[in-house]
Amino acid sequence: MVEQGRRGTKQRMLDSAVLLLRERGAAGVTVDAVLAHSGAPRGSVYHHFPGGRNEMVLGAVRLAGDYISAMVAEAAAEGDVRLMVERLVAFWKRSLTKTGYRAGCPAAAMAMDGRDVVPDAADVVREIFARWQDGIANALSAHGFEAPRAQRLATLVVSAVEGAIILCRAHRDLGPLDDVLAEITPLLERPN
Repeated sequence: MVEQGRRGTKQRMLDSAVLLLRERGAAGVTVDAVLAHSGAPRGSVYHHFPGGRNEMVLGAVRLAGDYISAMVAEAAAEGDVRLMVERLVAFWKRSLTKTGYRAGCPAAAMAMDGRDVVPDAADVVREIFARWQDGIANALSAHGFEAPRAQRLATLVVSAVEGAIILCRAHRDLGPLDDVLAEITPLLERPN
């Protein structure tokens, strides 16, 4: 029973770190901010994250990366590449509106300022983006695209969605994600 409570505390802390990372960037994810947001006791930080703040932040970005990777994998397993991109766009639209356009992608936040704040951030972010791109490229290859084009399209999808998230936050409007979906969808039609 105690062990279950500990896992709950760790998960609350990770969830809080993800949200703070999305809203404030890597520099804004402090131990004090995570504790205040999660309601976890101070002693739980080093119990669950012996590496301290850096371990917590890297764990948060990995958790967020795994979530998107699972979403891509689930849609890919269904064999509908367009559905995959539609789900990504729908997820980000819900996320942006739910947070009043304050929260963006945690992997992008780490890519922008994490290198200076958290050692190993660059490697973790590179691995997350590569997983997303590879998942999309594999789905496109299974959909009939030649491997080099599938990889280029996967790069386009990830880049366009990530850029649209930034524009949505800047404009406080979901239009950029709608534009990306409208323009990318025809490119994902099964090749002849």
